[in-house]
Amino acid sequence: MLLANSAHNLSPKGENIVSIQRAQKNRKPYAIAMLVVIAWFMITGIFGPLFGKLSSVQENNNSSFLPKGAEATLAADEIKEFSAQDTFAFPTLVLFEGSATPATLAVISDHVSKVGSLTLSGTSARISDYLAPGQSITVFPAQDGKALLANIPLDGNSLAKVLPNDKPVLPAIIDALRTDIAPIAKANGFEPYVTGPGGLLGDLFGAFGTLDSSLLLTTLGVVAIILIAVYRSPVLWIIPLMSALFALSTAGGIVYLLAKNNIIDVDGQSQGILSVLVIGAATDYALLLIARYREELHFTDNRFMAMRAAYKGVWEPILASGSTVSISLLILLFSKLTNTAGLGPIGAIGIVCSMITILTLLPALLLIFGRWIFWPRVPKNDGDDHVMTGVWSKIANSIGRNPRKAWIITGVILLGFAGASSTLKADGIGTVDTFTGNPESVVGQKLLVTHFPGGEGDPTQIVIDVNKLAAVTAAVKSAPGVTDVVPMLDGMELPGQPKPEMKVVNGRAILNVTLDKAPDSVEAGNDIPKIREVAHTADSTSLVGGTSAVYYDVRSANNRDNHTIIPIILLVITLILGLLLRSILSAIVLLGTVVLSYFATLGVCALVFNHIFGFAGGDNSFPLFAFIFLVALGIDYNIFLMTRVREESGKIGTRAGVVKGVTVTGAVITSAGIVLAATFAVLGLLPLVPLAELGFAVGFGVLLDTIIVRSILVPALVHEIGPKIWWPSKLQNK
Repeated sequence: MLLANSAHNLSPKGENIVSIQRAQKNRKPYAIAMLVVIAWFMITGIFGPLFGKLSSVQENNNSSFLPKGAEATLAADEIKEFSAQDTFAFPTLVLFEGSATPATLAVISDHVSKVGSLTLSGTSARISDYLAPGQSITVFPAQDGKALLANIPLDGNSLAKVLPNDKPVLPAIIDALRTDIAPIAKANGFEPYVTGPGGLLGDLFGAFGTLDSSLLLTTLGVVAIILIAVYRSPVLWIIPLMSALFALSTAGGIVYLLAKNNIIDVDGQSQGILSVLVIGAATDYALLLIARYREELHFTDNRFMAMRAAYKGVWEPILASGSTVSISLLILLFSKLTNTAGLGPIGAIGIVCSMITILTLLPALLLIFGRWIFWPRVPKNDGDDHVMTGVWSKIANSIGRNPRKAWIITGVILLGFAGASSTLKADGIGTVDTFTGNPESVVGQKLLVTHFPGGEGDPTQIVIDVNKLAAVTAAVKSAPGVTDVVPMLDGMELPGQPKPEMKVVNGRAILNVTLDKAPDSVEAGNDIPKIREVAHTADSTSLVGGTSAVYYDVRSANNRDNHTIIPIILLVITLILGLLLRSILSAIVLLGTVVLSYFATLGVCALVFNHIFGFAGGDNSFPLFAFIFLVALGIDYNIFLMTRVREESGKIGTRAGVVKGVTVTGAVITSAGIVLAATFAVLGLLPLVPLAELGFAVGFGVLLDTIIVRSILVPALVHEIGPKIWWPSKLQNK
């Protein structure tokens, strides 16, 4: 009877029954996969269009990012009371370099006084709609007779607004001014430059304006090329890249809604980081899942069973990796600066969307398309995963034979680079030095200080008790960098007319302090503490504000963030690693290697920025952002490696598990590192020093983590320590 049943099962009819049963068994997961894909298309249909509007809710003005308790913020609040409306003047300066005569002064003054009628970006909006109320456009000559300077005071509150076509206001104003002023200036022998805070910020807006187009397209192009090279397939690369786009559009749409409703703040930098972070992270997670899925397909004919086994092997490290990065980003909420704090939830939303997309949409797409998606290298059920031989097998075995030599050599190299980190210049950078190139505003700002005092047109403002006017004036005149101190008048001084009285509001007055340096420079900011000291001594209620004070307070807040947020992130990452690996010792070892890699990267950055790129310096938020992305993202590769090593150690022992773990994950982790490095390196294409520096640091640091730390240093240390690496878990006895 048993023989008869066996024969029956081997008959064609029996084989058909088995096939039908298998098809019926696979129909349910196939239907679920289809529903998942349909759901994601619906989600993207909702959030995708909103992502396209993200740039319309950007805020890129440093003063709007300060905490309410900063002195510059308190001063700004009082300065608004001196205006008829709840606003503040934001100066846009136009430098006319040439021969300044009474005749040319009259012509230029007449023309500039009419720029309010200019329309903006093809809309009905005019510049006059955005001028500061109670302020007038003025033009005055330089003492050397070689330049004129026009001050066009814009309403500071209007900078956050958008035009009827959803374009930001400030770049449109700057473009309109440049187009209108150039002909009249050249006709009178002048070379015009629209500069000052308005011109510089307008060019900054313009640079950020490429984030939603060229930056994204370049990032996608770079990732596509890498994926094609990795998979050597004309089709497979489309699936992970499409999944990453779904994640980005969803994250961008959510961020838009939150920013639109004033729940979080978005600036150009955070939008650019969101794009590269989501595409890089989602692609990394996709590479890990696809590699494990391909591996499992070699052991079964059933792709659903293969996906189940692959999912079981990767969901935990992907979840741990995403949790590490997103929680680290959320710690930025402790920042005193609202733009830095805003980057926390923005980045965390991006990472969470990446995780969810790769753990839901990507498996569904792979199951629907079947094995042929891997063509021409379609994996067969041959019992051979094809990853236990080759270059990574040789590297793993070589480290296993002489681990001490490997970790000593790599450790010394990393320590050598880390030693150079002390030479990194990251104490702040002026707006002029923020650009990698020389836009008109930067050229104009540099020429401006050759004809006028550095702070002309954009003074430091001190709000004082009117009864302390003489004492504060005398004290501030003695402060370093001060060239002039005059009270704010209740009206403009006009030739032949009586001088207006000093403006007094609620017993308070304003002193306009002109500095001898560009108001947005680090050097001008360095004068603020002494100015505050002498002003507070003369009047304890005085408040020092203005552009220079804003930049100084921003740098002070960044320094505070560097010293408080980084230790919190280290603690959180250590706890996550310990829980994931069920080991205290391994968590400490892994974190130590990534921190060493971080300082080595800073050392390389110092050498490259100072001696190759020739940057004037770096924003003092750079160490914090570099730490967030290098440590949080760098630990990902250790997570991917060590979760596999832990899995194999339970089967074949720790040292053999290291060899197999490095062998089977080598190619996929290296590919993931290259993808992430390439996506962040794309930031270097933007003409902005802070993003170029961050792009280089993360790109280089991720490659250092991938190629040196994860491939050599960590395996060598695990070999050296042996099973005790899993202390205090039971695996320490393996």
